[in-house]
Amino acid sequence: MGTTDADGFRSEPARAAGAPYEPGGLLDLLNVAAVVLDERGRIVLWSPQAETLFGWSAAEALGRYGARLLVVDEDLEAILELFAKVMEGGESWAGGFPARHKDGATRLVEFRNMRLEDESGRFYALGMATDQRVLRRVERDLALSLQLVDRSPIGLAVLDTGLRYVMVNPALERMHGLPAEAHLGRRVGEALPLADAAGIEAAMRGVLATGTPLLDRFAVGREGGGAAEDQAQLISYYRLDDPAGRVLGLATSVVDVSDRYRVNAEARRRTALIAEASVLIGTTLDLDQTARELADTVVPGLADVAAVDVLDTVLGGDHAAPERRSAVFRALAVASADAPEAVRAADPPGQIARYAADRLVTRCVSTGRPVHLPHVRPRDLPRIARDDDAAELLARAGLHSYLAVPLIARGEVLGALDLKRLANPRPFSEDDVALASELAARAAVCIDNARWYQRERSTVLTLQRSLLPQRPPHLVGLEIAYRYQPAGTAGQVGGDWFDVIPQTADRSALVVGDVMGSGINAAAAMGQLRTAARTLAQLDLDPARVLHHLDHTAGDLDQMIATCLYAVYDPHQGLCRAANAGHLPPALVRPGARPVLLELPAGAPLGVGGVPFESADLRLAPGDAVVLYTDGLVETRDQDIDVRLDALLTVLDDAPHDLEATCDLLLTTLRDGNDQDDVALLIARVTGRP
Repeated sequence: MGTTDADGFRSEPARAAGAPYEPGGLLDLLNVAAVVLDERGRIVLWSPQAETLFGWSAAEALGRYGARLLVVDEDLEAILELFAKVMEGGESWAGGFPARHKDGATRLVEFRNMRLEDESGRFYALGMATDQRVLRRVERDLALSLQLVDRSPIGLAVLDTGLRYVMVNPALERMHGLPAEAHLGRRVGEALPLADAAGIEAAMRGVLATGTPLLDRFAVGREGGGAAEDQAQLISYYRLDDPAGRVLGLATSVVDVSDRYRVNAEARRRTALIAEASVLIGTTLDLDQTARELADTVVPGLADVAAVDVLDTVLGGDHAAPERRSAVFRALAVASADAPEAVRAADPPGQIARYAADRLVTRCVSTGRPVHLPHVRPRDLPRIARDDDAAELLARAGLHSYLAVPLIARGEVLGALDLKRLANPRPFSEDDVALASELAARAAVCIDNARWYQRERSTVLTLQRSLLPQRPPHLVGLEIAYRYQPAGTAGQVGGDWFDVIPQTADRSALVVGDVMGSGINAAAAMGQLRTAARTLAQLDLDPARVLHHLDHTAGDLDQMIATCLYAVYDPHQGLCRAANAGHLPPALVRPGARPVLLELPAGAPLGVGGVPFESADLRLAPGDAVVLYTDGLVETRDQDIDVRLDALLTVLDDAPHDLEATCDLLLTTLRDGNDQDDVALLIARVTGRP
């Protein structure tokens, strides 16, 4: 059986003679080295730890003068004086000095020196040394640990492997209402008679057995003999192991959460409302949807009627503060809890409304502060409603309390959250003002993100559309149709493009490409690549050479990567010559045959650099059509690309003869519910030879 030491830790059974040594104690951590010098200062004993600390093996160190081996020249005289005091006067000496390592470096070593005497009366000097940095770190950690335990507001205790208290800090004494002496040496049930000792000890034994901490176990009760009332606590258990992995005992931490636990149900409801808002508000980057989510969240939990209005200048990109004379709002959302008259009094979503300086909502956005009217009197209604008719509707609806809080994001007032209470008999309180302000602040960031996203998306889309062909050029021997469709509201405008370029000798260049990424940078890169492609097309280069030059251009566009398919059709020869740079294969549609994917030589995307491109020829007869597209037409998150390409061929197999109708069919069939990426689509059909 093991025994319990003075600190309460269960000690290990006495080690039998010859039992293997298991490292891991403090002395192993410090790696204390032992060196013994004779009266002349020669090394006569040298421990393995000394070899680790100084680098010399016992064979190299024994018999050599210690001072010469370990001390640099400038410290030699001082060390010899200290050695003499130890050997002649028997004085012990402790301190640090720079010792020389075998590798030539100097290391700070902490020494403890004392004189030894053998049975013949000969004297020796024993030096025990360790790395000073390691020692200081251990000293610092120990001091820090003691301070943390004593001064921590968290209750802390240590128990041995028999689950008896070994240490209790002052914070836990206060929580239990018992001094440390009433804990030490006792089990939980003995020290805390009101506690669920069986459940607590079962949890502790599980932690001791597995080593897996048990964190934040919530408990409510009156465990200590001196506790005046029930306490709510978060209790955690951790197993304590020494560096060798031996189990020493158990540590427990106790956090008193009684104040939070005693918060009334109303406060907990408010917290739940904020948590709900975090989940429900800002699910999309659609401005109107975000405003509806805010209004729906606060009704009926906070208000019977809620309206979200944004300053019209904000939607236009003007950062100027609203004039105090009036404010122009655009209504975004209205929500109510069975209050039809109050809803009719609100501005309909999408409508523009101007409110004079005397209106409360104008004061709210002008000052950037909440406007709180706990009790609405008849004379207050004109300052709340948009006009006299609306004031009459609010009076009949029973409006008795009003609150408006500003929507502020990144230091800018965006609009206001307008709240009214009708059926709820309680007036808005200061706590309601704080809650509404918190919800408005969270929602304002989402609204701000949505409005900037819509503006950027509109800008990018305008830029991208301006860079794409506006009308089909006249081509010899080809009939073409094309579409560009941006991503939906949840997606981003990307860098997809297509082009149709007349060349000399009645030839036509067909191009489709996709810049990886989205936003303004992708659209700008697309414009540069399209311009470069149009320029190269005028040189009548082979498609592989065109892609080679475009690859160099893409390499200069801030590490932009793009896929591209470039083809040239010669109507006089009925020949289409194409090259591919990492793009999806085009589809070939021939009358009376099932559509197929063209197998072109594979090429790396533009911007990779250093990869050659190869052109391939395809004979086309009148009626044959080539379908070029970007990945947004076929790729989805839940289906393999091969399945989607088969779906493309299936749609083309049943497509109408009219190319415009075919474009519409492809987009409506393959893009149904899949609008996360933009699409460029180009269909070219041979009409005959000139």
